Amino acid sequence: MSGFVAALRVEALKARRSVVPLVTALAFSIAPLVGGLFMYILADPERARRMGLIGQKAQIAGGASDWPAYFGFLAQAATVGGFILFAFVVAWVFGREFSDGTVRYLLALPTSRATIIAAKLVVVSVWCGALTALITVLGFAAGAALSLPGWSAEAIWPGLAHIWAGAGLTLLIVMPVALLAGVGRGYLAPLGFAMLALILAQVVGATGRGAYFPWSIPALYAQVAGSAGGGVTALSFAIVAVTGAAGAAGTFAWWLYADFSR
Repeated sequence: MSGFVAALRVEALKARRSVVPLVTALAFSIAPLVGGLFMYILADPERARRMGLIGQKAQIAGGASDWPAYFGFLAQAATVGGFILFAFVVAWVFGREFSDGTVRYLLALPTSRATIIAAKLVVVSVWCGALTALITVLGFAAGAALSLPGWSAEAIWPGLAHIWAGAGLTLLIVMPVALLAGVGRGYLAPLGFAMLALILAQVVGATGRGAYFPWSIPALYAQVAGSAGGGVTALSFAIVAVTGAAGAAGTFAWWLYADFSR
């Protein structure tokens, strides 16, 4: 346990002394602010029509300007935008030592490889959770500032559940990025995979088979949040869980048996 705590402190210190957490926080902060802008514009149909949002960008919020619509927007931000940022976080945490050329020094420490990977996974989870908390808090602040209608326990709790569930599903599907950061020994392979997965998610989703493609499921879940249908079933959630478990297990296996002498 002491070895894990030490490894966790080291990983946390790396993140704290880097500007990457601040960059990801600033990037994720855009979502609730843009959502608030949409809610403000949509509150006045004539204003929305003049700005070309009727039937176009307003579809993101379902054309409404209330708390349920705003939570729906944030849920989509936590899945689609979250996928890019979460993948970036995972690639940075697991690929930094390779890019900096310090991986051999890391493995020379009297700490097992499995412990180091476990510490990295905890840091990634806390980091992504903090980003989700950030857009949640900013979302509440923006919604309150706009005095959005529809505030009630029936709207708030399901809305929060969809935001956090969507973020959790997104975190699971980026786990293979950690494996590719090791296999590719850096950032390029995992980030390239993330871009490819995002494109394929759009293509597969357009065919109506998104509920069976792990990288389409979180966004599909966010879009149908609170409604029946959409094709997201228990099998869809099981696929996401298996994808996350396989990515984490593959990461552990690769780090335990990879040859770092080259």
